Amino acid sequence: MRLNKENILIVDDDLHILELLQRHLHRWNYHTYRAVSVKEAVNILRDSQVDLLITDLKMPQIDGFELIKFVSEHYPDLPKLIVTGFPSVQDSLKAIKSGVAEYLTKPFTRDELEEAVTKALSASRAKPKTPTQPVQRDAYGEIIGSSEEMNEVLEVVDRVKDNKATLYISGESGTGKELVARAVHYQGKFAAAPFVPVNCGGIPETLLEAELFGYKKGAFTGAEKDRKGAFQSAQGGTIFLDEIGNASLAVQARLLRVLQEKEVTPLGSHKPEKIDVRVIAATNNDLAEMIRKETFREDLYYRLRVVEIHIPPLRKRMTDLPLLVDKFLLKYGLEYKDRYLKIEPDALEVLKRYSWPGNIRELENVVQRAVIMCDKSIQVKDLPDHLKYAIDMPEDVLSSLAEMERKYIKKVLRATGNNKTRAAEILQITRKTLREKLKE
Repeated sequence: MRLNKENILIVDDDLHILELLQRHLHRWNYHTYRAVSVKEAVNILRDSQVDLLITDLKMPQIDGFELIKFVSEHYPDLPKLIVTGFPSVQDSLKAIKSGVAEYLTKPFTRDELEEAVTKALSASRAKPKTPTQPVQRDAYGEIIGSSEEMNEVLEVVDRVKDNKATLYISGESGTGKELVARAVHYQGKFAAAPFVPVNCGGIPETLLEAELFGYKKGAFTGAEKDRKGAFQSAQGGTIFLDEIGNASLAVQARLLRVLQEKEVTPLGSHKPEKIDVRVIAATNNDLAEMIRKETFREDLYYRLRVVEIHIPPLRKRMTDLPLLVDKFLLKYGLEYKDRYLKIEPDALEVLKRYSWPGNIRELENVVQRAVIMCDKSIQVKDLPDHLKYAIDMPEDVLSSLAEMERKYIKKVLRATGNNKTRAAEILQITRKTLREKLKE
């Protein structure tokens, strides 16, 4: 018996065909994934190692050619086999131009299928591989980035994911602190246990203790039955305390005891309950400054900071920006347009020149808006004005007013595709004045 190890993704909206293909492939000892739509197939590709794609062409919403186009761009080494019941010369030529390895017409025999699969995989093994790997196969799920700064973050994640050391994540708002916390949990050996996020800044102070530690019936007005808290719910897994800097001093004192004694006492009870929970805390506040102002306990700070991960702001890891843009284009292109969108090079340059004070969250919102506003691809005109005309100068670089004016004029010209009439309108000057200023 052959011991084939390849993973094959089958995409067809006909369940009978899916089952037939899967049955044959299992008989030949291939492992299979199956999808009934292009959207479902893309999700599988992002999260799994696939060695061959078998897809139908005629499917509702998004057809198979869109999937082939996407795979060709994002997974150039992945061989593609078309299985269709509606053959045409035009489709055949289009498939060949898209780099399809094999083309089968329904109905086909078992031998024909086996031959096509074998040829497609054999040709793929013989081809030299593209050296760059698509971002969707990132080793840490939703964390995107190949910059030196993010590699340092992921190195720490890799070291702590299989133990329950208390972890403190710092970074500006919008940098992805919860994504890192989830990576620590779901990429480690405790992934099957619960991951319980708690936003300490989003829960009223009077309710935060009950939310964290639970309560007994009658502990306060409205406590009609016993209720577990977040710590008890996370038993065996991870609790993520986001915006820990917003917790009151009373809650901080109880958290310190939980970390020291590994037990919690529900409100209205005098009996502590043992817990086995990894604690990950995060904040964008300056806890050292809060300690000086006596609004955060110093002893709790050191208990939380057994291992610290600092997530750099987006402006410090701009080489990751194109990868993040691709991720959001894929996400919102499918959601709003049912297709895959590209961004024009000049529009991407505008994004690269911006300093992103709102970090990745702001970038995602901008791409989401641009996808809604664009037609075929994202162009400069689809981006918000505050990005197109912003001046982002390094803090340590000082320029004359005339130099700043000249740089801003050139920036407006780039954003308008060197349309001097439109640039003059935006600058509220005449074309003659614009020409004179460019000569200065």
